[in-house]
Amino acid sequence: MKVYDYIIVLRRPGYLLVDLISRFMLMIAIAILGYTVFWIPFGWFSMFLIVLIAGIAGWWIRCTIQANKGGIPYYRLGLLFATIGLGSLFQLHWIPILYFLAVVSEKQVKFPQEIAFHDEGIVINSLPKKRYSWQEIGNVVLKDGILTIDLKNNKLIQKEIESSSSAKEEAEFNEFCRARMLA
Repeated sequence: MKVYDYIIVLRRPGYLLVDLISRFMLMIAIAILGYTVFWIPFGWFSMFLIVLIAGIAGWWIRCTIQANKGGIPYYRLGLLFATIGLGSLFQLHWIPILYFLAVVSEKQVKFPQEIAFHDEGIVINSLPKKRYSWQEIGNVVLKDGILTIDLKNNKLIQKEIESSSSAKEEAEFNEFCRARMLA
């Protein structure tokens, strides 16, 4: 496991679009499964679908409450229930595959972006990870909650950080980066 000297957590963007898509997908799944329950004869399969609908709706309500409290809702479990229900209806159709991709990708989309600094360079935890050696970097400055990385290939990375730091911490970080670039 790699040990980093500094890890800067970037400000989280708003996830409104991702949450709207997740809610829309849950609504579609509830509608399809509810329609199926209404039209098939009552039996074990319809009970299975009713349990899945209840699970989807319950998880949706939980996520709504969590969002109202200021937390970050993760709709993955509800989407997984929807994937199971739609997969039982459509077998290997593209719709359950789409839902499964949403289940797998939601955590990565909402993962806080971090930039790690160590003696060998900089690592940005995006997908895929981006690595820059100190020889590729022209300048790094942390000032007033803004991290600026100036690369020698004329690329500029400027991000707002999650928590504010003191002037002393900023000076220590800037000196660490300056010493690595000069080495």
